[in-house]
Amino acid sequence: MKYAFIIGSNAFVVPSGVISVTDGEHSKEILRVKSIYHDTEPGSHLAIDLDIDDMMGNHIKLINNVPQEGTTLRIEKERDFIRILKADGNMVINVRQMDEESAMALEHNIVAELEVNMPVAVIRVFGDFISEGIHISAENEKLFINKNGYATSALAGDNHVRITPQGVTL
Repeated sequence: MKYAFIIGSNAFVVPSGVISVTDGEHSKEILRVKSIYHDTEPGSHLAIDLDIDDMMGNHIKLINNVPQEGTTLRIEKERDFIRILKADGNMVINVRQMDEESAMALEHNIVAELEVNMPVAVIRVFGDFISEGIHISAENEKLFINKNGYATSALAGDNHVRITPQGVTL
């Protein structure tokens, strides 16, 4: 089973639904897809484990979409997304399972990678957060890791998505 993560304007197709960060010495899983939404299965929904910090240093930990620690952050959930917002409404992270029509409307190089690899789900990640001292900012056009920007890449790999200070490895 393969997953495609769309982070900024980059696609990463991997055999596991996991994103981790590593600084070379320490590695930490920050996102794990536990279940996905199927429009043919009543009650199905996107469920994730999440372990990040917001830009103010507030720790955010979800297990199967359930907060594990007290938080002043707002969590919004629907069958195909989980969004965490600060008290002022600004987004910390948005994890969304894309429908097939939306996924096939992405840039040509990304669509080509999706067609070749046929992932079970396309998961889009937006946000601005920190983990293990690495600042990750994903918006429509770019993925920023610390201050380095990455755009319009489409990569497939045999491992999970690993974010390092030097970029992304699979």
